[in-house]
Amino acid sequence: MKKINTVKSARDFTRIIKQSNHMSNDSFSIYIAKNDLEIYRFGISIGKKIGNAVRRNRVKRQMRSIIDLNKNLYQKDLDYIIIIRNGFNNYEFNELNEKFIKLINKLHKGEKNEK
Repeated sequence: MKKINTVKSARDFTRIIKQSNHMSNDSFSIYIAKNDLEIYRFGISIGKKIGNAVRRNRVKRQMRSIIDLNKNLYQKDLDYIIIIRNGFNNYEFNELNEKFIKLINKLHKGEKNEK
């Protein structure tokens, strides 16, 4: 994931979470909101309940890898915020990837139906 495709400011995180569609499962919650850019952007949030710093960094690396594997699923004018939940630790990488794909597809279908 390129640096240009990341959401870093706290202001953007709160804006996206407040004015967005979202879906959740036991591993993560995903929020999406429109942006004025011609690129998609991602933000990853992970709480201290997941584990120590080493564990949290490993989880973030896994999540960035899942994001990179599924580049064809994202729309160019959207921001995505992914909040990692406690259930993330209960699954293998392939299962997490499948859960992520299902959740993104559900979100995009829901967004298309609202327009």
